[in-house]
Amino acid sequence: MPRLSFLLPALLLALSACSGQQAPRPATLLPEQPAHADFDALRVHYSLLPTLAMNESVARDYGVERKPDRALLVVALRQRVGDEEQSIAGEVSATATDLSGKRQSVALRPVQVGSYTDLIGVVDAHPNDQLRVELQVETPAGRGKVRFERGF
Repeated sequence: MPRLSFLLPALLLALSACSGQQAPRPATLLPEQPAHADFDALRVHYSLLPTLAMNESVARDYGVERKPDRALLVVALRQRVGDEEQSIAGEVSATATDLSGKRQSVALRPVQVGSYTDLIGVVDAHPNDQLRVELQVETPAGRGKVRFERGF
C-alpha cells in the first residue's frame, strides 16, 4: 500500500503534463466561397438552401412547398456584357449526392424573377446531410461544369 500512495501523486503529475496544450483560440472564419462560376462570357450563379429558410410569399411565388427535409436549388444563367449581366437561356442538368453515395437527379424548371429567368429544383436534404451538387451547363455564351457542397 505505501507504494500505491507514492504512485498516485506521480500519476496525477504525469497526467497534468498531458494537458499542457496551447490556450484555446477563437475560431477563424473561412472566406465565403463564391456562389458563381464563369465560363467565357457565361456566368452561372447557384445556391442550395433549405426550403424552410424561404419566406412563405417567395415559396408561393416559386411554387415550392416549405418542408424540413427539402432544399431548393437555384441556378441563374447570365451572359456577361461589360459590367452588366443579362439573362440567357441554356440547358442545365443537375445531380446531388450525399456522403453515403445516394444520388439524386434534380429536375429543374424555369421561374420568372423580375426580368430574369432562373431555374429551380427541389432536393431531399435531411438535417446533418452534406450534399455535393454538380451542374452541367451549356449555353450559346459558354459551357462548363460546376461543383459545390452544402451542409444542412
